[in-house]
Amino acid sequence: MADVHDKKTRSYNMSRIKGKNTKPEILVRQFLHKHGFRYRLNYKKLPGKPDIVLPKYKTVIFVNGCFWHGHQNCKYFVVPKTKTEWWLDKINETKHRDELKIKELEALDWCVKVIWECELKKGKRDLVLNDLIVFLKKKLY
Repeated sequence: MADVHDKKTRSYNMSRIKGKNTKPEILVRQFLHKHGFRYRLNYKKLPGKPDIVLPKYKTVIFVNGCFWHGHQNCKYFVVPKTKTEWWLDKINETKHRDELKIKELEALDWCVKVIWECELKKGKRDLVLNDLIVFLKKKLY
């Protein structure tokens, strides 16, 4: 099946996709800050350069995009119909790298929390973010 965009348009669209400061990530950060949690962003000294690092709680949070990180059984993870093999290789590499970085962090006694993009949609957002607060407060005591 042919792409619905020409190469120039597709290239432009792909160039607009960000790796940092995504809307889901900003949503989690604003929520944490509003509830008194202070954190570091994209801390390079830890494996995987986590999106959010809460040193006081020895916890890191990854806010993953469902497509880019291959969220299983998620309606936002749809395998592209063009260059399918290439995309599957790319996404599987990302999933494998995520698993390795999580294991490295856990070996360093860091607690890892992964929040998926789909969990931050309006229907689930409040429950997921409130569960995050409960989780972090349990870590403190």
